[in-house]
Amino acid sequence: MVNSLSSSALARVHWSSQDWFEYPVKVHPHHTDYAGVVWHGTYLAWMEESRVEALRSLGIEYADLVAMGCELPVVDLSIRYHRSLKMGAEAIIRTRMMEMHGIRINWEYEIQSIDRTVTHVTAQVTLVAVDIVKGKILRQLPAEIKDALKRTRS
Repeated sequence: MVNSLSSSALARVHWSSQDWFEYPVKVHPHHTDYAGVVWHGTYLAWMEESRVEALRSLGIEYADLVAMGCELPVVDLSIRYHRSLKMGAEAIIRTRMMEMHGIRINWEYEIQSIDRTVTHVTAQVTLVAVDIVKGKILRQLPAEIKDALKRTRS
């Protein structure tokens, strides 16, 4: 799904305090069901967009990662839906890397109203590094990725 934010909204994409990367979204008709409520899978797509943009802000282009022969698939996902978003609403996807254990990278998400007074979704995702060619889990993260991710924790 393509995020169709204006250039001024994209200018609001940034790292905040406590190592959170903030990514604004606006709910468009294609994000919703027939009742105008955001379809549950849209939240997952937004979380992935936010994670990819967070990595890009650290100098890791996902396409370059794939070109290096590395993929970061989701191996564990926990999501809690607190309050739905409706068509026309805007929200902030807050994303942060919680920890790295070997090749496991744990991320946390909060989807909140623009004014931060309502939490719509909370989630945790675990990624692992996989060799695309061999289809096997890597023994360690590529150094460029590991170094960039460590910068989120400083």
